[in-house]
Amino acid sequence: MVVSTLSKDGRFSGSYLPGPATGDSEIPTSPLEGSQQDAGLVPQPTFSFTVHWRLQDSETDQTAVFLGQCYVGTNGEEILHALWLLREATDSPTEDWKATW
Repeated sequence: MVVSTLSKDGRFSGSYLPGPATGDSEIPTSPLEGSQQDAGLVPQPTFSFTVHWRLQDSETDQTAVFLGQCYVGTNGEEILHALWLLREATDSPTEDWKATW
C-alpha cells in the first residue's frame, strides 16, 4: 500500500499494490481513498479506507473497505490492525447474499 501525505483534515489517498502473495498478476495497482483520526488528539488513531479494484478481464466491479487502528510502538513503528469487507456488483437484489465477502 502506498499512501500520500495525510492532510490536515485527516484525509489521504494512494494506491493498493497486489503483492506476490496474491499469486495473481491479473490485479493491477488500484486507487484508494481514506481518512484517519488526528494523531495529535489520540495517540493510537483509527482509520478507514476504500479500494476500488481494477481487475483485468473482468466485468465485475469490486470495492473493499478497511477499518482499523494504527498502533504506534515505543520505537515509533506503526502497526495496523484492520478488518475488511469486499463487495462485488450484482445484477439484482436476489444475488445480494453472495456479493459481500
